Amino acid sequence: MNTLRTNGRTPAAVTTTARTGRGQNPIRIVLVDDHAVIRQALRMLLESQPELEVVADVENGREAVQAVERLQPDVVLMDVVMPGLNGLEATRQIRRSCPATRVVMLSGFVDEDQLLDSIRSGASGYIIKKSDVSELVLAIQTVHRGNSYFSSALSEGFDLAEVLYQAKRSDQRTGVDTLTSREREVLQLIAEGFTNQGIANELYISVKTVEAHKAHIMAKLHARNRTDLIRYAIRKGIVRLESVEEAERMLTSVTGAVAS
Repeated sequence: MNTLRTNGRTPAAVTTTARTGRGQNPIRIVLVDDHAVIRQALRMLLESQPELEVVADVENGREAVQAVERLQPDVVLMDVVMPGLNGLEATRQIRRSCPATRVVMLSGFVDEDQLLDSIRSGASGYIIKKSDVSELVLAIQTVHRGNSYFSSALSEGFDLAEVLYQAKRSDQRTGVDTLTSREREVLQLIAEGFTNQGIANELYISVKTVEAHKAHIMAKLHARNRTDLIRYAIRKGIVRLESVEEAERMLTSVTGAVAS
């Protein structure tokens, strides 16, 4: 499932659902993934379970934060890497504004750093997208009861107990964990190829404020230039490599058009 792709980045309308015939007090879920095919497949799988109700599906972290504040779901299934606002930062914002909502991260692969960042962001679970529907349902039920759930595939790659221990240690926070929420948003947009003006427009802030955030980010991450920030964002899973390549092509195209 994690290999599916869709074309284009035009924002899709948030899909909400009002269903009848469900059991009493079903678990209400919001799906978040930037690939429409994956969202549709997940919706079909989950809606086949009588104890679950998908109340909305959205395509990025910013829409997820808005949907959760409006709908107050029990559980969010959150893709990790998405354009605009990634799943990690969206999870931080959701946990601050709606602490009763639990978040399960959806990842296409097993990655220790990504798992650590997910836990520190406030996620209650971490599932590999290739997991079968029974494990996905179990994860939703488990976090809804107030517990944590981590995909069985994680035990094959590393010591999960050690990762959980490291996640709780505040003295181990470095790099992106030292950035403010706004700085993390700016870092992602820089890595996706947005200009200072583009970031200002996206976040409704001034260019001067963007420049200040960028300076703080570079100081905290010990980055020398924009290239260092992009490399860091890729390494930390903040953006996908294809997102950066697409951004570079767009910037080259715009620069060429201006020059001509």
